[in-house]
Amino acid sequence: MSETSSSEAPFDRRRFLVSVSAAALSAASPARGAAPTDNASRRIQVGFLGAAYSHFTDKYRLLRQSARFELVGIAEDSAEVRSRGPEGARWLSREALLDKVELVVVESNPEHHARDARDALSAGRHVHLEKPPADSLPAFRELLDLARRNRCQLQVGYMWRYNPGIRSALESAQKGWLGDVFLVRATMNTLLDPSRRPEWARFRGGAMFEQGSHLVDMVVRLMGRPVRVTPFLKTSGPHDDHLADNTLAIFEYPRAWAVITSAPLQPNAGPHRFLEILGTAGSARVQPIEPPSLHLDLRNPAGPYPAGRQEIPVPRYERYVDEFNALADAIQGGPPLAVSADVELDIQEALMRACDML
Repeated sequence: MSETSSSEAPFDRRRFLVSVSAAALSAASPARGAAPTDNASRRIQVGFLGAAYSHFTDKYRLLRQSARFELVGIAEDSAEVRSRGPEGARWLSREALLDKVELVVVESNPEHHARDARDALSAGRHVHLEKPPADSLPAFRELLDLARRNRCQLQVGYMWRYNPGIRSALESAQKGWLGDVFLVRATMNTLLDPSRRPEWARFRGGAMFEQGSHLVDMVVRLMGRPVRVTPFLKTSGPHDDHLADNTLAIFEYPRAWAVITSAPLQPNAGPHRFLEILGTAGSARVQPIEPPSLHLDLRNPAGPYPAGRQEIPVPRYERYVDEFNALADAIQGGPPLAVSADVELDIQEALMRACDML
């Protein structure tokens, strides 16, 4: 374990004048900030670059059925992955896919995420990029720069950005309804099949890199760039390997802490996943995260909520639906993506520090 600090190791940031999400689109698209036009009624040609990642199946099903996208095909280098791919899939070469589509969805194994996104962005294609988006900070900075220069949308696929329970919890803190936030806690565990441990062990961060990244995303979007991140990466499982399967990271802010943990050792872990935000005027807790159940405890009435402990109703939620709708809107000249390039860079830096990979 090592401690990393933004003050001890200065970070030479590249500040972009415009965010990736607000970058101008191609000449055929409406001007930035314009309301969607008839362009919004056409279906976006989309294809998958890689099909090995665990989120591929649900995203493939969603886009195949979507009225906003037209699924062109899949490019996948591995014959083994193709052999277990979806029935009736149209398999294309990488070159053919990039030639035919407007949007590329990167669902390859994590070690290929940055490479595949770089190929797509270099070809001038918009990209939905599975998390973690890269295994280094320079590699991710290169993707942001490519997206900016080629006027492409780059959406990172942190799957809970549009979770209504998470969004409402973050809103309650951002609007001051919880008072001054002094502690954020979050946990995401699972039970990983032993056959997949080598896949996760390719990266020093282990479980923190693979699943804890979702929690890093939430913490940084709420609290900003941390002053210091201290990672604790332990191997606790009864396996003869070096996978960091019991991980914790402490994020230090001037007047607050955030503590996140991730371990692939817990049976029936889904109901135990949570986000908790504690402030001087109240608290917000989402548990489970899916389906989201949000509870507030407020000292005084705040925003639309009365004082006291309460369960807050949240809309029906299905993973990926809202994020792909938001991406389609941005491509077709509607509202920009919610997370700017600068914030994406802060998230990636914090993830690398939490994984002791910077």
